[in-house]
Amino acid sequence: MTPSAATPPSQQPLLQVRDLRVRYPVNDSPGFWPKTRQLEAVKGIGFDLYSGETLGIVGESGCGKSSLAKALMGLIPSQSSLLKWFDQDLTHTPIGRWGAVRRDVQMVFQDPLSSLDPRLNVLKIISEPLRTHEPGLSAEQRKAAVMETLMKVGLEESLLYRYPHELSGGQCQRIGIARAIILKPKVILCDEPVSALDVSIQAQISQLLRQLQREMNLTLVFISHDLAVVKHISHRVMVMYLGTMMELGHKDKLFKQPAHPYTQALLDAVPKADPRKERHKSYSLLSGDIPSPLDPPKGCVFHTRCTRADAQCALQEPSFKDSESSSYACWHPLLNASKSPASTHWSGA
Repeated sequence: MTPSAATPPSQQPLLQVRDLRVRYPVNDSPGFWPKTRQLEAVKGIGFDLYSGETLGIVGESGCGKSSLAKALMGLIPSQSSLLKWFDQDLTHTPIGRWGAVRRDVQMVFQDPLSSLDPRLNVLKIISEPLRTHEPGLSAEQRKAAVMETLMKVGLEESLLYRYPHELSGGQCQRIGIARAIILKPKVILCDEPVSALDVSIQAQISQLLRQLQREMNLTLVFISHDLAVVKHISHRVMVMYLGTMMELGHKDKLFKQPAHPYTQALLDAVPKADPRKERHKSYSLLSGDIPSPLDPPKGCVFHTRCTRADAQCALQEPSFKDSESSSYACWHPLLNASKSPASTHWSGA
């Protein structure tokens, strides 16, 4: 079942995904004849993406966020029952033949320095997509387009002939954004674009993305660990755990009234800006470690760390249901119920 929460009425989605799966072969035994097992990084994800919105994706490290983004871009192999970009069905299309989509879907990566070729200066880095997709442009036309794009991301012309190692992390990320928007794409996938930056620079980059979204009518997929950043920039939020989607809904309703216990646990971990509230805050701590993705739990993948879990959770995987705030996959959702008395609480002294 595909989550239906927060779908804009009478609007055709730019992206339709059903039952998307990403698997990696892993050698998990030593010796001359190692056994190869399949690690399922993304398990049966399904959602729609609409024009002009920002879809935030959150979850702990290793939950499959980046693998999901790369699969949507066609950077890694994946399997799905439906993968459609702009009414073009790519479900069974080899990645090498995604040419028409490549121009309209661009990506901004997590590490601003390592995502840029150290051998190229800023002019060549930003103009590289033009050389690929618009080979008929002259050198002067490419330079003019680069200078115009530099202004859009708040950088000066004097940086044109600098190399990545001569720039700050914030400047490198702005260059990565400039490279992504120079083709005037419809969608940008942002894979934790601010996590490697200082807090003040994070705010600037987030604001820049929102500004570009308004000016260029961009649709964003924004991946992050930081729930505060996701709440600030997103319209809808997807919560992932161990390759599985736990909850999807409007950000205001989801942050105010989460349905899934895992979403609530993530929200409880966010520090309060008011030190008095933070001092007396009650924490719902998750017990245990994240299970190995090579050997995920049966039933609901979150049941080994959930205080609301019972025998049904351990045996049967929940299907998606809809509430007023979101779509969720849980046998025992919160939905106005008080937190389980079995929850582990800690109050700061």
